[in-house]
Amino acid sequence: MQVKHAAIVYNPVKTRLDRVRRAVTEQEQLHGWGESRWYETGSEDFGAHAAEEALAKSPTVVIVAGGDGTVRAVAETLVESGTPLALVPAGTGNLLARNLRLSLTDIDGAVAAAFAGVTRPVDIAVADLEDEHSARRTHVFLVMAGIGLDAEMAANTSATAKKRLGWLAYVNPIARSVIANRLFHLDYRIDGGHTRSTRAHTVIVGNCGTLTGNMLLIPTAKVDDGLLDVVMLRPKGGFGWARIGTRLTIQGVAHRSRFGRDLLRLAPDLQALAYAQGRQFDARFETPHGIELDGDSFGHVVRARITVRPGALQVCVGGVQG
Repeated sequence: MQVKHAAIVYNPVKTRLDRVRRAVTEQEQLHGWGESRWYETGSEDFGAHAAEEALAKSPTVVIVAGGDGTVRAVAETLVESGTPLALVPAGTGNLLARNLRLSLTDIDGAVAAAFAGVTRPVDIAVADLEDEHSARRTHVFLVMAGIGLDAEMAANTSATAKKRLGWLAYVNPIARSVIANRLFHLDYRIDGGHTRSTRAHTVIVGNCGTLTGNMLLIPTAKVDDGLLDVVMLRPKGGFGWARIGTRLTIQGVAHRSRFGRDLLRLAPDLQALAYAQGRQFDARFETPHGIELDGDSFGHVVRARITVRPGALQVCVGGVQG
C-alpha cells in the first residue's frame, strides 16, 4: 500500500515557509504520513510546472501556499486528476479563501485541514480565449475573469508593489482608469441566447462574489451553484463611480444578515451595474482588450467564451471554516 504524502506548491515571494514547514511536519507525525514533497513556483508560469511535477508523484493532497494566481495555476493541473487541493492563503486578495470563508491567517489550521481529508466540491470556470491573430488558448479560473479595469490592474501592478503595499498597490491603476472612464463596445450572449450589444468600462465573469474588505461585487455568485455570474460596470462619470462604490459597500454589509439580504432584493437596480447569470458567456470585442484570470494578466483578446464545470475540484475545508 502506497504511503500517503502531501505535496506543497509554494510561492517563494509570498509564503512564510518556515511556519508552513513546521505545520506540515506536525501533521505528518500526527497522521502517520510519509515525508511531504516541496515544489517552488516559477515566475514564468504562475506555478503550473510545479503542479505538474507534484502530480506526477501521486500525492494524497496538494497544498498551495500562495495567492489566487498560484491557486488557479495549480487547479488547472489538478482538475482532471481528482486530487484535492488545500489552501494556505498568502496572496494580496486571497479571494477564493475569502469566499469559502476560510481563515486567512491560521497557517496551522489550514495545513491541518489538508491532512484531515474533509473536502467540498467547487466549480471551475473555463475560459476559451482568442486574440487578434486568431490564436486560441484555454485556461481555467476559480474566482473571476475581468476585462477592463480588472485587466489593467493585473497588467500594471508589479508583484513587488503588491507584496509591499497589499491592496494599496492598486490605487494608482484604479484612479487612472476611473478618471479616464473609457467605455468599450462588446457583443455578448448568455447560454447561446440572443446576441446583445452594449458599452462597458469593465466586464467581470465571476465564480465568486466577494472582494477584499468584504466588498460584495456579485451578490448571487456562489462557488458551487454550477452557474457563472456576469457584471458589467457602466458608470457615467465620477458620480456613477461613486454610486457603484456605495452600492458595493452596502451590499457587503447587508449580505451578512437575512434581513439585509431581503432589503437588497427590494433595492432598485443600479443602471451602472448590469448583472446576468448562466452557464456560458460569449463575448466579442471591436478592438483587442486585456483580460485577467484570478488576478493575473493573460494578454489581449477579441473573443472569449467562458463556461462552467460544476463541482470539478475538491477543496479541503475541514476545521478552518468560519
